Amino acid sequence: MNSLLFYIYLLNAVVLINHEIDSAHWKEWELFRLPGRITGFLLLRFSLLAFVLYGLVQVREGTMAGLWCSLILAGGGVFAWSIHTWFIKRGREEFTTEISQLILRATLVLSLVQRVITGALLL
Repeated sequence: MNSLLFYIYLLNAVVLINHEIDSAHWKEWELFRLPGRITGFLLLRFSLLAFVLYGLVQVREGTMAGLWCSLILAGGGVFAWSIHTWFIKRGREEFTTEISQLILRATLVLSLVQRVITGALLL
């Protein structure tokens, strides 16, 4: 089951990283009214990507920290899908292209699967 979690985490990380690339295209800092424009957005991504990659290593090593990172990443994926869906339902046009929607849906599905597998390993 640890090996399965590693590969689901890896797939989810790849999809979420692609979402972050897409977020730059859509100027997500404007959507969320974040200060710093592109500079602030990119600086924040350093810590986000470091966390994702650290978590992947920890999952591979089978540590408790890896399981916690996995839960956080899965929660982040569900949040990303939820918040962008909320914005879209309120008339925002960001993230409405087919590829953006595919990425968000894949994030949701992978995050839910990852959460179930992580939960089983925590028991």
